[in-house]
Amino acid sequence: MTQEIEVKYRVRDLPALEEALARREVFLSPPARQDDQAYAENGWTYEHSKIGVTFARLRTQQDRHLFTIKRPLDNAMACLEHETEVTDREQMHHAIVAMGFHPTIRIVKTRRTATLGDMAICVDEVEHAGVFVEIERTVSGQESGTAVQEELDTFARSLGVELERTVDTYDSLVRAALTSA
Repeated sequence: MTQEIEVKYRVRDLPALEEALARREVFLSPPARQDDQAYAENGWTYEHSKIGVTFARLRTQQDRHLFTIKRPLDNAMACLEHETEVTDREQMHHAIVAMGFHPTIRIVKTRRTATLGDMAICVDEVEHAGVFVEIERTVSGQESGTAVQEELDTFARSLGVELERTVDTYDSLVRAALTSA
């Protein structure tokens, strides 16, 4: 059993973040566009907790389609995760709906990535929501998600850049931005 544990921050000064990462010899990849459709179990709404609920995502990046299932454990950013590539996005969409999920929000972003040790660092420019940095680690199902998040937060704070931590996932951030517009 594998968990993806992450922390997420709104970035106010992208050049300062890039410079701080470069000082650690962390250099971001070229940008890649990701087009994600998020899905929730039928009956779930944004007024409900995400803990223990299974969510699906269908992502397209450079003509490659990924189907992902996430189930938040400790919080919305500490999830059991399973992912596989699929060949036909439209057919997979229909299969997800037939499995009892409904589409929630479309998230389109430009992502640049890097690794540092066992951490993945993603800098995302999310349409409608802004610029964010995610720092994540994959761990065994036995580890505490909140403990790993504390370690990741310590690293983020050590960069010396103004970052605003958020506990919201991109679907919630995009939804909030669109409903307030």
